[in-house]
Amino acid sequence: ILQLQASKEDGNAAAPPPTASQIPTPISTSVKAPINPALNYVSVSSFSWDQDMDKVKIYVFLEGVEQEKIQTDFKPLSFDVKFHDVKGKNYRCAVPKLNKEIVPEKCKVVVKPTRVIISLFKASKGDWPDLYSKEDKLKPNLDKEQDPMAGIMDLMKNMYEEGDDEMKRTIAKAWTDARSVKAEDALKSYR
Repeated sequence: ILQLQASKEDGNAAAPPPTASQIPTPISTSVKAPINPALNYVSVSSFSWDQDMDKVKIYVFLEGVEQEKIQTDFKPLSFDVKFHDVKGKNYRCAVPKLNKEIVPEKCKVVVKPTRVIISLFKASKGDWPDLYSKEDKLKPNLDKEQDPMAGIMDLMKNMYEEGDDEMKRTIAKAWTDARSVKAEDALKSYR
């Protein structure tokens, strides 16, 4: 480049063309964004469901859902449906442990103007007593040698671990309040 400038200043019109090693190579400075950045989801905690002998229908009341912006994950004993960019928010409707098995390949999601219908096809015909699986872990442990309150504590622990944010806040507040009352009672006995 300096040669080119010097030849222009000297008035020489015939400057030699630059060689391939002298031509600068462009450097890309753009940073590629991750394909799936971590998204925040609002849990759909309120929905209704209905069933017949062949399928279960779950009705999620959300407006503004676009069919192309739905991500589904159906498994034999669970489902997870994510609604992206619904009026600026991402929503998620999931049941981690269904009462009975479904056929994932047949399940589908249909968008209506005021709601979304999630259709789960049952693996075996019949009536489901509940949508969620009722496992033994939700029953208090009634071991005779254990502290009687331990069963209730196990139940509270399971509710906390599986609950939404509001449930966790409620249980944490109840736990804190109960502990502070016990502390006050213990102090009264020393007075």
